[in-house]
Amino acid sequence: MINFPIFIKLQSQHCLVVGGSVVATRKIKQLLTADAQVFVVAPDIGDELKKINESGEINHIKQNYSEEYLEGKKLVIAATNNKQLNTEIAEHAKTKGILVNVVDNPEAGNFILPSIIDRSPIVIAVSTSGVAPVLTKLLSTRIETIVPFSYGKLAALISQFRSSVKEKIPDRKDRRRFWENVLDGPIAEMFYAGQEEKTLKLLEEQLGNEKPSIDSRGEVYLVGGGPGDPELLTFRALRLMQQADVVLYDRLVSPKILEFVRKDAKRIYVGKERDRHALPQAEINQLLVDLARQGKRVLRLKGGDPFMFGRGGEEIDLLNENDIPFQIVPGITAANGCASYAGIPLTHRDYAQSCLFVTGHLKDGSMNLNWQTLVQPQQTLVVYMGTHSLDILSSKLIKHGMKKSMPAAIIQQGTTGEQNIYLSTVEYLPEVPKENNVKPPSMIIIGEVVSLHKKLAWYQPNNK
Repeated sequence: MINFPIFIKLQSQHCLVVGGSVVATRKIKQLLTADAQVFVVAPDIGDELKKINESGEINHIKQNYSEEYLEGKKLVIAATNNKQLNTEIAEHAKTKGILVNVVDNPEAGNFILPSIIDRSPIVIAVSTSGVAPVLTKLLSTRIETIVPFSYGKLAALISQFRSSVKEKIPDRKDRRRFWENVLDGPIAEMFYAGQEEKTLKLLEEQLGNEKPSIDSRGEVYLVGGGPGDPELLTFRALRLMQQADVVLYDRLVSPKILEFVRKDAKRIYVGKERDRHALPQAEINQLLVDLARQGKRVLRLKGGDPFMFGRGGEEIDLLNENDIPFQIVPGITAANGCASYAGIPLTHRDYAQSCLFVTGHLKDGSMNLNWQTLVQPQQTLVVYMGTHSLDILSSKLIKHGMKKSMPAAIIQQGTTGEQNIYLSTVEYLPEVPKENNVKPPSMIIIGEVVSLHKKLAWYQPNNK
């Protein structure tokens, strides 16, 4: 270990920064977040630092560096553009026993400033000892994706109960198990979902019991898996996927998305295909209730967004009736994802001021759509699940006034490495699947915006 990590309290402590550059400004802002009293020595400072100085947050000494400015300082940062001067400042500080950091030259000082993930009172510091700052930033970014912002608020809430829990549960091991259950169970998830009052009430109820315990009921996570590319998952989706005990997933959830589910979680396929369902919707709804009642943390993983033709509303309706805790995590819906990866903006000032989402799923051999509403000028039409009904879709749109030459596109397996885009017109749209063996999952976009594809296409899938 090159550097020993340590956290220092700087509240109201006098700290000195020598230099007024952009780099110095970043260091100063870090010190200010720690409530340090910052003195800045520099003949001139940048515009951003001037505003900070005018607000009274720092003390600017408009002078060249002199050793006398080190007196009474807890910590010093040498951030001038003069390497020799920075080294001189470091030597002066070390002689006086003051902690000193030298920007872009960690060897000259006696401490380094790490990359900080601030979830106060939780603070995570990441460092490569100054040898690979880009890697430090990369690691910090990855850590930030798995540490929710609400962790800090949760830690502050827990601190309110530490004494009560210690008194109620004197055994250290039992106390540790109690907190582990809180931090990795329904109470924490309730807090992350923004239900702070319920969280507080539940903790108070637990501690009011003679033998504190955690509610044994399970919980359901209704999570949107997005259109296919795993990098489009949300932070919350990833976190819940990692802690679920069992996952119910659809046909449209790609294998790469499933790889992010906890390895030991039980997986139940409940996908639906045209005229063929692994489980009827009513049975899926009841299964969610039954698993949660067994104390399971249940992940209901759907392609796209749960509330966009995903029957998410039906599922949570039954959960609500049975008093099962649940939370919903939106996903990037297939329309947004596929259109973006195809370089087709759904709205554009020159082509479309509105966008309409419909499902082309046939019921009893017919499409019950308001065709007149679908055929409007300067409008983009996005059709989900319409590959098998293109003959009806095309003929009905043309019959109700859409021009035969209206640009149209079918995007197959959008956002993935297998993405294919087939351009056509609304008249010849039914021929595309026959000529290209197009299969679901596919998204249909109809409108003048489709003509922008060749100009704006940016994504190059693996199969190209």
